[in-house]
Amino acid sequence: MGVGIAHAFLLAGSHVTILERDAASADHARSALDVAVKASIARATTARSLAGLTAASSVTTSAQELAGSGLVIEAVPEDLDLKTATLRRIEAQLAPDAWIASNTSSLSIDALADSLKHPGRLLGLHFFNPVPSSSLVEIVLGARTLPSAADIARGWVSAIGKTPIVVRDSPGFASSRLGVVMALEAIRMLEEGVARAEDIDTAMVLGYKFPVGPLRLTDMVGLDVRLGIAEYLHEMLGERFAPPALLRQKVAAGHLGRKTGQGFFAWPTEPDRKESQ
Repeated sequence: MGVGIAHAFLLAGSHVTILERDAASADHARSALDVAVKASIARATTARSLAGLTAASSVTTSAQELAGSGLVIEAVPEDLDLKTATLRRIEAQLAPDAWIASNTSSLSIDALADSLKHPGRLLGLHFFNPVPSSSLVEIVLGARTLPSAADIARGWVSAIGKTPIVVRDSPGFASSRLGVVMALEAIRMLEEGVARAEDIDTAMVLGYKFPVGPLRLTDMVGLDVRLGIAEYLHEMLGERFAPPALLRQKVAAGHLGRKTGQGFFAWPTEPDRKESQ
């Protein structure tokens, strides 16, 4: 996800820096970004040269290299403690007028802002996976987010060729709240033997013109990620978000979807593949 976001801004003309936790992750991110850039050039979706795009991008393990950034987008896994620690680390390096965005799909922007010295410059920028083919970015405004953030964020999103929607901070925002409740119901239908996974997904793809069915999308997102979001929404919003037993069973068995090769569907695996969220 982080590489996909960096790729989108890079093609739009930004200089991007990807911060990774260690050297191995940095090497993987550099490789993944190079592959994405070369694919964009091959498809003629950018007029910029490989040399120019490479020169405008960097990958590091040092947060100090973010010091000159005007916008930093956090895209670590959906764990409140991890996100708050990451945001504090980022904030310590930035100028007072720099913006910080979280790619969280469900966690409270207000709760994340509690960890910052300047909570007004934090907002949510929720990208969707896969970033290159998704046209939506959800802008989430917290209670303390500066009033100017909405228009500024719309500009960022439009500049990378995507469509913004603006929502206020609430559990699951708009997209995750709707998407998760549909995915959980699809899992319950599979659990109850209503239909096969393929047929449940086909009903939504052909009947409702969804680009991908809710079960296949859950595989792409990661069953562990879906479970974590469902547990949070269950806690915040009640029983309609209670995770089905089948979802818990698959996560316990390590069947996490595309990143492990098995979820509700079987997926081809790639050697040494690492998934980001």
